[in-house]
Amino acid sequence: MRRWGQAQIRVLESVIGGTGYGFDIMDTTGLPSGSVYPALSKLEKSGLVRSRWENASVARREKRPPRRYYEITPSGREALFSALADARDLARSLAKAVKEAG
Repeated sequence: MRRWGQAQIRVLESVIGGTGYGFDIMDTTGLPSGSVYPALSKLEKSGLVRSRWENASVARREKRPPRRYYEITPSGREALFSALADARDLARSLAKAVKEAG
């Protein structure tokens, strides 16, 4: 997997259990819209998430704009697990280096 930033990893984590829309993802991750939407765009272009617009009648009934829902793809799931494994390996290496230093 390419190197991804923290925002991309957190966004992938937020949709691993199902779909989410922008505000929902911001709420789950604690990231601002200026981080979430660029991350979603990058992830979608890379094929790690896919999106769909909800039915406009649902949005009209609830008197709000239609939501764009995102879900993780199989490639996204694989990339997320790889990134998390890399993070664990890095944490172990850093802990070992700190312990050896002193």
